[in-house]
Amino acid sequence: MANIQEYKCPCCGGAIAFDSTIQKMKCPYCDTEFEMEALQGYDEVLKQQEQGDDMTWDTTAGGEWQDEEAGGLRTYQCKSCGGEIVGDESMAASSCPYCGNPIVLMGQFAGALRPDYVIPFKLDKKAAKAGLMKHLNGKRLLPKIFKDQNHIDEIKGVYVPFWLFDASADATISYQATKQRTWSDSSYDYTETQYFMLNRCGSIGFERVPVDGSTKMEDELMESIEPFDFDEAVPFQTAYLAGYMADKYDVSAEESIERANTRIKKSTEDHFRSTVKGYDDVSVGQSSVQLHGGSIKYVLYPVWLLNTTWNGKQYRFAMNGQNGKFVGDLPVDQGAARRWMILTTAAVAAGAYGISWLLWLAGIL
Repeated sequence: MANIQEYKCPCCGGAIAFDSTIQKMKCPYCDTEFEMEALQGYDEVLKQQEQGDDMTWDTTAGGEWQDEEAGGLRTYQCKSCGGEIVGDESMAASSCPYCGNPIVLMGQFAGALRPDYVIPFKLDKKAAKAGLMKHLNGKRLLPKIFKDQNHIDEIKGVYVPFWLFDASADATISYQATKQRTWSDSSYDYTETQYFMLNRCGSIGFERVPVDGSTKMEDELMESIEPFDFDEAVPFQTAYLAGYMADKYDVSAEESIERANTRIKKSTEDHFRSTVKGYDDVSVGQSSVQLHGGSIKYVLYPVWLLNTTWNGKQYRFAMNGQNGKFVGDLPVDQGAARRWMILTTAAVAAGAYGISWLLWLAGIL
């Protein structure tokens, strides 16, 4: 028995059939009519989009450490959060830059990939303190005592590990779009809806899509201090670690692929969607994004981490060690917040009274 080709309506998804009266394909659900040539083209697009869009990444990021490089490095582990930190041999007992608890010496460094590149710190600890003070300025609901620099528990310069993904994307995406026109006469209101099937095909290249390689550093915090200017990256040398810490990655390149794929595909779909204009409503029908030519680099980004404590709660701030972008949550003085709410309510009430009084004088009320 021969296979029967079933066509779905691009407008409503219902099964459509040939109508001998009009000599066209017609949807019995939304009454949309189609020329056979249009449906054949639609079918070809769907077949192309059914192709797989997975890609095998080249995960040979980083390299092997030379004995003379690793010989000057030590590893430290936090017994609280489990973070493993790399420092030079001169680093004394310290505390974890992520949770503030003491970290203990584990011994000779070994076992991790050597970074391909590093973006050196351009801003020092003094700039990090100034960044915090600037971040606190103008915050009217911030507890006054929180602004005292003595409450800064730790300021740590940390190189955070990142995987950078390069890839090209070939995309075939279809959209269902509508245009509406309304008018009226003496008896009725009319609405005419036109349905369109749109296709977008093309290629787009991506360079250095970042994925954080550390579980201790919140992704939202790192994304908030992006971007980093990779033009200032240099081939990695251990000398750049002197006086700083480096987070030892605990998310491998292979484990980061899924997130990189998601970011690349989402960016591709957003870019293609931005080219669909002039319609009242647009929705994605089918999407196929095929990646190829993928490669990965391992890089260290400079970040200042500041930990402060207030009322028994720890607050963490982060500053981009390259350009000074500063982020972090702040506590709220509940007493000041209540006073502000009372004053705001009173101001609104006074404003409303004043407007009513002016309207009364004008004879409107």
